[in-house]
Amino acid sequence: MFKHITILQAAELPEKTDRELKEAFTVIGLPKGEAEAAGVLAEHGAAIRGMAVRHAHIDAGMLEKLPALEIISSYSAGLDGIDIEAAASRGVSIHNTSKILAQDVADLAVALSISATRGLMRGHDFVRDGHWGQHSFPLGRSLRSLNTGIVGLGHIGSAIAARMEVMGAPVAYFGPRRKPVDHLYFGSIDDLAEWADLLIVTCPASPETTGLIGPSVLEKLGPHGFLVNISRGTIVNESALIAALATGGIAGAALDVFEKEPVVPDALRNDPRVVLSPHMGSGTQETRQQMGDRLVEALVTHFSAG
Repeated sequence: MFKHITILQAAELPEKTDRELKEAFTVIGLPKGEAEAAGVLAEHGAAIRGMAVRHAHIDAGMLEKLPALEIISSYSAGLDGIDIEAAASRGVSIHNTSKILAQDVADLAVALSISATRGLMRGHDFVRDGHWGQHSFPLGRSLRSLNTGIVGLGHIGSAIAARMEVMGAPVAYFGPRRKPVDHLYFGSIDDLAEWADLLIVTCPASPETTGLIGPSVLEKLGPHGFLVNISRGTIVNESALIAALATGGIAGAALDVFEKEPVVPDALRNDPRVVLSPHMGSGTQETRQQMGDRLVEALVTHFSAG
């Protein structure tokens, strides 16, 4: 279809997506080794007009080696590895899959919220270890009674807000700007945390959001508050979170992402008040394939228009 167009593939993709990409374009893989990757860019960089990426690091220096690049199509919601300003200055368009994966990520956010506030994982262990009938299991919190603060009201945050409202929970949000929605808006993350009983992090990773959930926010969330993060690990200051848990500064947390994943600090792994999952927000067969389809579709649409 577009065999005259060269695409640089810097991602492991579903089998169907990988096949369709190679059927439509001339595809060159980017090796993981630094020296090998430099060799590929030196040999083919001038011919590359599109990129298929997933959590790739693309800075201004790399873009300089791709003078013909027109489009980056990402198999993910996050674009934190891409220098967006440098790409924009070059006229390179960027496409991601945040809208496609929003529903599954929102489902997981609700599941993690219920797990944290009701002690679902502890209940599992309580039954499995044979304590049921011998001891009393502590009461949890009713989700509909908890003020739910959402940090970032994009596709994912909006999908979470819709679910929480159906469950009867009051919802408010924080972000760089007010959205045309009926939810209560806070222009300060500290003010949102002080209002919230349950704080759900959904904003994108960026220099501005690195460490956004730190000591001040956790202190405002308070000893009866819960933190859920399904966005990026860098947004939560893990040392501050561990300290808050150790002192009873917050009631519990549920985390799908971590600062240096897959490494998870022992303090979090061993705390029964913390629910952990392996960055699986978009991890369903259906959504992952739709993400792959969208990656190829964005490239085909772009070059069809040209």
